[in-house]
Amino acid sequence: MNIIVLAKQTFDTEEKIVIDQGSISEDGVKFVLNPYDEYAVEQAIQLRDEHGGKVTVIAIGPERATEALRTALAMGADEAVLISDEGAVLDEHAVAQILHAYVSKQAFDLILGGNFSVDNGSGQVAIRLAKLLSIPHVGSITKLVIQGGQAEIERDAEGDTEQLTAALPALFTAQQGLNEPRYPSLQGIMKAKRKPLQQLSLSDCDSPTIQPLTARVRVSTPPPRQAGKRLSGTPVEQSQQLIGLLQTEAKLFT
Repeated sequence: MNIIVLAKQTFDTEEKIVIDQGSISEDGVKFVLNPYDEYAVEQAIQLRDEHGGKVTVIAIGPERATEALRTALAMGADEAVLISDEGAVLDEHAVAQILHAYVSKQAFDLILGGNFSVDNGSGQVAIRLAKLLSIPHVGSITKLVIQGGQAEIERDAEGDTEQLTAALPALFTAQQGLNEPRYPSLQGIMKAKRKPLQQLSLSDCDSPTIQPLTARVRVSTPPPRQAGKRLSGTPVEQSQQLIGLLQTEAKLFT
């Protein structure tokens, strides 16, 4: 079974976000493998160990993204591919197009990814890629069993659980609870240095000129929270005050 894992390098979730002139500053920031992608890598390794085959982890990003790929290799993935973004500003549409240009030329039975990335949180890339590849997609999975070319899936559905089946090849995105990602061992880290890590440019993927459909104009922190207000009087009087505040200050209705 050939499994492809979509990965991304993101800010460490413990990092403090600093806004500089409308953009997020990356000075001195620690970057990690996107936490939700860790679940995807772990699931891919378990499936490979059960069914045989190989696990290939793919990321799009700058040179530093090789660190995230090395983490996946140290966990147990077989090989990795970094597609350089060449400094371009890409949105989810553009990233999916680039991935499609590469993945469509590869032999695969299954594609896994994280439910979303902790930096942008859009959760769009995987479903866009599945659409381009014309394969089934299921998001937020918490259980995955492969039997005879079929996948049995459980997915989180706003606090409930859905059970589905899908024919392979297919693309699934991992939710917390799918598994417990392993920590790379010292032996795994040493082996990762000798595993194949291919670095490609956009032209190597025969990717067409990609034009994002959206643009991030400016990033800003939320305004400081204002102090709350204490309502006094009888319950009826408090209700009247609350309605008045919702109408005049919150502007929830007229």
